Amino acid sequence: MMANRCFKLGALYLIAGMSLGVYMGATHNHTLSPVHAHINLLGWVCLLLAGLLFARFPHLAETKLAKTFFWTYNIAVPVSMLALALVFLGQPQLGPVVGIGSFAVWFGGVCLALNVLLNLKAGDLAVAR
Repeated sequence: MMANRCFKLGALYLIAGMSLGVYMGATHNHTLSPVHAHINLLGWVCLLLAGLLFARFPHLAETKLAKTFFWTYNIAVPVSMLALALVFLGQPQLGPVVGIGSFAVWFGGVCLALNVLLNLKAGDLAVAR
């Protein structure tokens, strides 16, 4: 279930990131290039990889660290990306929101990394082959 959620949300980020890229190309306005790159990397790529990890090793998806990663990450990424876009569009007062959101994204990533480091055992890899 966690893998499925990651895949579906990742697919939505793929559409969002690519749509922003098409818009920038069509308008020749690349002000939001950093937002485009972050949406594709944080949204599409990271969630796809997390989904593959959870699909391959389902016991990792059942941990508290996995749930903390999923919810923290998927609340923080859209908030921080929207705030980042608004900063680039002339709302510098939202910089602290970007900072807080970025910290929350980082924290989610740390939860995912700790989940792998603490709960993925060498025997899991042998069984998965």
